[in-house]
Amino acid sequence: MPKNTLKPNRSNFIFQRNVAIIGIVLFLAKLLAWKLTNSDAVFSDAMESIVNIIAAFLGLYALHLANKPKDEDHPYGHGKVEFITSGTEGALIIFAGVMIIVQAVDSIWNGNLLKELDDGIYIVAATAIINYVLGWISYKKGIQENSLVLQSSGKHLQTDTFTTIGVVVSLIIVHFTKINWLDSAIAMVFGVYIMFVGYKIIRKALSGIMDEADPEIIGKLAKFLNENRREAWVDLHNVRIQKHGSKLHLDGHLTLPYYFQLKIAHAEMEEMILSIVKNTDRNIEFNIHLDDCKPFCCEICIMKNCPARSQDFVRKIDWNAESITQPDKHRIN
Repeated sequence: MPKNTLKPNRSNFIFQRNVAIIGIVLFLAKLLAWKLTNSDAVFSDAMESIVNIIAAFLGLYALHLANKPKDEDHPYGHGKVEFITSGTEGALIIFAGVMIIVQAVDSIWNGNLLKELDDGIYIVAATAIINYVLGWISYKKGIQENSLVLQSSGKHLQTDTFTTIGVVVSLIIVHFTKINWLDSAIAMVFGVYIMFVGYKIIRKALSGIMDEADPEIIGKLAKFLNENRREAWVDLHNVRIQKHGSKLHLDGHLTLPYYFQLKIAHAEMEEMILSIVKNTDRNIEFNIHLDDCKPFCCEICIMKNCPARSQDFVRKIDWNAESITQPDKHRIN
């Protein structure tokens, strides 16, 4: 079947590689700040940076596999690996949150002596600025390239920025109030928040692995086809969309007049496929099954001069997310 033949974008891999390198530098900076301050809040930020580094290298591996062409062992390509690595990243984020809470509880129980907070504030604030800019660029690029890896990486970096800002605020508060236990308490709050972010990333990854229906994608497809519908397209049903990383696989049943010659029927199918391809930037593979119309289809057929009409037209079936995913041909009764 014809498909959108967009070439894999190697710039995604190069960008993710740079994210990994910058992540290592930022981790070392936060590690220095932790040694200077002995702060649990800074420790929590450094722990998340370790996850950033691991996630960045997992992302590199995922992008490498996702860009490999289909082979005999992987007839649908390797795009699903993006969901697996994204889910692994979410699990690592949750683990980091647990470690942060454990460290904070230990400090509250046994006491924790803070020092040189002013130097720590400057270092951590600088990493926050760099992380936010990098995360913003990564997320935007992920949206543009339809890459879950870059989107997850960007969201993670932005989350890291917000927690880092919280760390800076907590250091300032502790620096002026001298209430040391606040440092550990704030670290615990960050730990819980980080665990929640990790859960959301895992949830999104699992939806892709389990081929969970995406109402937004189906809805946009149905709206486009309904607005650009040709008379010969009697019915559309049993539409399914699978995600393979940034790529999509679309199955569907298109009903055409039973008397169409094979060449004409194939041309109508090609017209539908090409119209979808021209109006999306997604790489899509199609598997469209052609059905012949039945007498009951006349009641929903919009062809004005059909030479084989056996029943009167009753009403048009609008194509929407619910109707085109129906497993059987549409009928009035």
